[in-house]
Amino acid sequence: MKEPAWEQARAAFTIEAGALMEMAETVDKAAFSRAVELLALAPRIAASGCGHSGIACMHFAHLMCCIERPARFIPPSEALHGGLGFIQRGDVMLLASRGGRTAELLPIPAICKKKGAAVIAVTENLSSPMALEADLTLKITVPREADPGNTQGTTSFTVLSVLFDALQTALIVKTAYRDEQFALIHPGGAVGERLNRPKP
Repeated sequence: MKEPAWEQARAAFTIEAGALMEMAETVDKAAFSRAVELLALAPRIAASGCGHSGIACMHFAHLMCCIERPARFIPPSEALHGGLGFIQRGDVMLLASRGGRTAELLPIPAICKKKGAAVIAVTENLSSPMALEADLTLKITVPREADPGNTQGTTSFTVLSVLFDALQTALIVKTAYRDEQFALIHPGGAVGERLNRPKP
């Protein structure tokens, strides 16, 4: 590997780690706490986003299922073609878009509100249409993407994913979710083997 490529690869770790440290210092505690409250009370949770944000939302939906908060990822195109039938009164819809202007997501908040569901927007742009239509907005901070052109969804994906990890972590504490509960729904793999091993 040529030296410039290696240096850029190493810089990716520094760039993304720096973004996470900045996010840890700037995340709005009140908004984050409100999001945890909404998620804890929701009968069901949906998430939607496009591209890298959508992939992060799939991760978020799985994190919720892992602590027995019924959740699913709804692709934006499917959401607007009947998929929002999943959403019922009291549910939560989480939408993620760095710029908050993703056209496919913009019709979703109004539909969810008409159905009596809360909308959480996750975006860097608090004045974006998505943020303004949401009931609650969680601001992400992305100083720059990790690639040389500052165009790929790299750092933004990492920040989103860790924010979702943090939400799950807070929900585990808030709902007093126990490893014994997780063991029942996760019998596979090394984690399942460890959790389900008979106590000496």
